[in-house]
Amino acid sequence: MLGVAGSLGWGNHHLEYMEMYRSMGIATFALQSFKSRNVTSTVGEQISVTTAMMVLDAYRALDTLRRDPRIDGKRVAITGWSLGGGVTLFSAWKPLKNAISKDASFAAHLAFYPPCFVQPQEPLFTDAPIHILIGELDNWTPAEACEEMVPMIKATGSKIDITVYPGVHHSFDRLAPPEIDESGYSFTDCRFEMNSRGEVLMNFLNIPMTTPFRQKLALSFCAGRRPTYGGNPVTRTAAFEFARRFMGDQLLPSGE
Repeated sequence: MLGVAGSLGWGNHHLEYMEMYRSMGIATFALQSFKSRNVTSTVGEQISVTTAMMVLDAYRALDTLRRDPRIDGKRVAITGWSLGGGVTLFSAWKPLKNAISKDASFAAHLAFYPPCFVQPQEPLFTDAPIHILIGELDNWTPAEACEEMVPMIKATGSKIDITVYPGVHHSFDRLAPPEIDESGYSFTDCRFEMNSRGEVLMNFLNIPMTTPFRQKLALSFCAGRRPTYGGNPVTRTAAFEFARRFMGDQLLPSGE
């Protein structure tokens, strides 16, 4: 199991999932895209460490795991939260995956509250099972965007599904109760297209958002601030149980 943290870096709830997988007999690998670049957080900006950079990191880690004789290289899954959920989702996007590695693939993708407001013009994904878990009230990475994207991907034949948990916010699987992040972006009203080269385009002039200035300019037209994030005990339990069943089905020989 390859795990990918969110914009705040590795949190206790992320590590709890990894511990759960190990208790099931699944080896874990914690990707360190931030620490390896001397970055602690990308909240409020997504330039110092981008989704594309982290997808590349994930596939380089997969290459390493496939060479390890202790690991079954055909049964390596990926999971991640928020920004890491985006990495988990878009590591299955064929134009990006094929540009990095045409041979290696992840066996399954479990994405927690990913940024679906970035929508590929070519929604072509791999054949691996993909599942999104997201909260109905998420105003950081809105559930509505994922509900729009999933049917587009499913229409191409990919095995993708979504669970929207009612009445909960971003990071619903944390122990801490909901609170407001003063520096975070709220992307509820944002939708951006991504071309086949992986460039996220502004909503005007189709200019790629490849610099901090361009990103801030584009977000100024749609994004708010002060999103809410925090846990819900009932949904947290349900999410852990779903993750256990989903990954057990995909990675363990008996499905248990």
